[in-house]
Amino acid sequence: MRLFVALIPPEPVLDEVAAAFAPYRADWPHLRWTHRDTWHVTLAFYGEVDEPAAERLRPRLERAAARHPRRELAFAGAGAFPRARSARTLWTGIETDLQRLADSCRAAGRREGIDTGRTLRFHPHLTVARTRAPRDLRPVVEGLQAYEGTPWTAGEIHLVQSHLGGEVRYETLCRWPLRDARASR
Repeated sequence: MRLFVALIPPEPVLDEVAAAFAPYRADWPHLRWTHRDTWHVTLAFYGEVDEPAAERLRPRLERAAARHPRRELAFAGAGAFPRARSARTLWTGIETDLQRLADSCRAAGRREGIDTGRTLRFHPHLTVARTRAPRDLRPVVEGLQAYEGTPWTAGEIHLVQSHLGGEVRYETLCRWPLRDARASR
């Protein structure tokens, strides 16, 4: 099974993201706009994992979640990977530092022998569109520079399975609460 760990924003926040990017959809038909029901913020990507490893991973992720506090997050602006001038991915980002939480989720996988294969710098984001051929997305990125979403509380992490095929579908297998920020360690 193909697995990753993610934060899932609440519906009102997704409404705002959809509204912010809606004016660009008609003018950029060559982009493959992602479906709203797949929107998430990836913390760790594991790729193909067999069932026994997935079962052993679950308590490790539960412990990882318990070590990290709930966080207030907000989407802001837009960006593109690898760069706006020659992009394949369009996203909205999160300015709050989620590096330690992401590192804990990746470490849980490594402890179970799951090679994340990721050496790229972690950059929390929600992907809104992709393209096979690089495109100059500077007009979109610049047009959304002032976008600031409403803050929301990330209160849990999700272990998600990707179902690939004609239409990608994501299924949450488990979820674990993040620690109450007021709780003691």
